[in-house]
Amino acid sequence: MKKLALIVFVCLAAWGVAAQSRADFLREQLLHNHKYVLVVAHRGDWRNHPENSLPAIEGCIEQGVDMVEIDLQRTQDGVLVLMHDATLDRTTNGHGRVDEHTFQEIADLRLKAMHSACLTRNHVPTLQEALELCRGRILINIDKGYQYYDEVLALAEKTGTQGQIVIKSGVPLAQLAQERPSALDGMVLNGPRAASGQRLAAAEVGDRGLMYMPVVSIDRPESAEFIAAFIKARPVAVECNMNEFNAAARQNLERLREAGIRIWVNSIWGSLCAGHDDDRAVELFQPDESWGWLLEQGASIIQSDRCAPLLNYLGRRGVRK
Repeated sequence: MKKLALIVFVCLAAWGVAAQSRADFLREQLLHNHKYVLVVAHRGDWRNHPENSLPAIEGCIEQGVDMVEIDLQRTQDGVLVLMHDATLDRTTNGHGRVDEHTFQEIADLRLKAMHSACLTRNHVPTLQEALELCRGRILINIDKGYQYYDEVLALAEKTGTQGQIVIKSGVPLAQLAQERPSALDGMVLNGPRAASGQRLAAAEVGDRGLMYMPVVSIDRPESAEFIAAFIKARPVAVECNMNEFNAAARQNLERLREAGIRIWVNSIWGSLCAGHDDDRAVELFQPDESWGWLLEQGASIIQSDRCAPLLNYLGRRGVRK
């Protein structure tokens, strides 16, 4: 019996090491191997599961997705839950604002299937539950959640997932430094060795804060100043949205490429990638004109609603090594 227990323990330990190695590998690629194009699942694997649900996250892990994007809301009694909308109506059988309900009231609700009004057996997860599921297995991007930065950081430290999380916002660098000074530790030249100008090792970026990414609409001329400030700070990446591929978009992308900053592009909707979106790739059978075009512009992180075909496409292009 003792021998069996020892075998089980060794197997579980080995599984834990392997799982942790996956997250470590992805973090290393994110920070130091810009030739490796990462795939991000928008709100999880929502085509097969309710968005922002634990099964949606598990579906991403099973597909081999590199990062899952999630959104946060806070309940009336201060619990962070996964929810894109400020209200419950679209994704659950509840009604009203999230922040006007206690967590227990929300926990009793059920999530809707995304392709119909049918209710599933899934419930609204807490951020802590999501982090525990992701621990060591996949990177995490927190979209709607910058206002909860300190609470997210505390939960990340509690669950041991701090090194897996990229949090983002559209605030200028000066505002970020004033509001969330610990976020500066999530950028290469503002971390513990900023004074000496040394490059941080992958294990050090985000050690005292979450990895941070600014979001900007690059097709606006006024975005040049915003981007220039962050180029000096060297964030983990810059999320670049563009409704049209105009002169400003071209120039801003060129600045980021020259600076060696990772470019994150959203292929989920045409309005975010100048029409080079997932549906064009899948429904019009034009992957080269959508995902291929994004690669040509320097994208090395792509957030998608069509992760499985995107992974296959990138594998054929040889940009996942």
